[in-house]
Amino acid sequence: MAGSVGEFSAQQWDSLTDGSNPFVSHAFLTALEDSGSVGEGTGWHPTPLVIEGSGELLAALPAYLKGHSQGEYVFDHSWADAYERAGGRYYPKLQVAVPFTPASGPRLLLHNTELAAPLLGFAEKFAEANRLSSIHATFLEPEQVPLFEAAGWMIRNDIQYHWENRGYATFDDFLAALSSRKRKAIRKERAGAQEGLDIRQLRGADIKQEHWDAFWQFYQDTGARKWGRPYLTREAFELIGARLGDRVLLVLAFDGGRPIAGALNFIGGKALYGRYWGCVEDRRFLHFELCYYQAIDAAIELGLEMVEAGAQGQHKLARGYEPVATTSAHWINDPGFREAVADFLERERAGVAHDRDWLGGHSPFRKG
Repeated sequence: MAGSVGEFSAQQWDSLTDGSNPFVSHAFLTALEDSGSVGEGTGWHPTPLVIEGSGELLAALPAYLKGHSQGEYVFDHSWADAYERAGGRYYPKLQVAVPFTPASGPRLLLHNTELAAPLLGFAEKFAEANRLSSIHATFLEPEQVPLFEAAGWMIRNDIQYHWENRGYATFDDFLAALSSRKRKAIRKERAGAQEGLDIRQLRGADIKQEHWDAFWQFYQDTGARKWGRPYLTREAFELIGARLGDRVLLVLAFDGGRPIAGALNFIGGKALYGRYWGCVEDRRFLHFELCYYQAIDAAIELGLEMVEAGAQGQHKLARGYEPVATTSAHWINDPGFREAVADFLERERAGVAHDRDWLGGHSPFRKG
């Protein structure tokens, strides 16, 4: 166990990943630590669990001791309430995740998959020794789900909406794949959102101090309304921009040279990840334009396979984002509580599968 990801060099930590997911990178995780977005007073205490050998980092879990269930996007509040009503103590728990980031990616950072079992076994022993109620690994990339299943962890499914690039060369190519009614609706939304505005996509060094200042205002407004207080500090955006460089895409809308809204995205090896949005003026359809349509434009231009637009949002369906399964894995210390959760998850999975099938039948794409 270490006290932070920052205890390791970028070379050590990043040697455990293929570099395609920006959120498990040393740059992103240490930006959260160094900015105070995680750590003392946040309820997210960095606790990476690692396996080392011959002075080399061989495996790691990006993990956090949690004193609450905020900023996770996989909701276990009902579990906490049930366990505490039964006389148990749900917090602290261990969260294997990227804080405040509902984007699928590797949670087992490994030189080879043979280290998965001992790493998860170490996590379980750590939880038992520290009397933690549970461990929760959220937003797993599909390839790693069998590794958690093999270790006996319980699997939970949910739904997100992702846009898939089916070889489109332009946004109009994407529109041509939609039904006529949906195609016309999107064109109308884009025209209405863009009217009178200058919309710019900025990357890397093109993102200046004044752009982060503007986006911080947008983020503050959205964070206050959604979560009570924003998760990230002002310094986090500065550090993320500096450390991730061209992997950061900031979309801003200007009215007469004054920025009024923005959306922050991250560029991965295969996907564009939409993360934060905000505005100081409410314009009709501008949220859809900056968060969904501009993201599609960027993904096509960059040759990316998909756009992951974050948690929830059935309204994304009409805009070409389709329902996909997301997966989390859970280890419960108490045998009786574990049995109750397993029963709940079995019933929940059936409901989620039914919902996904129903949503898939309402796709905006042309039939056949």
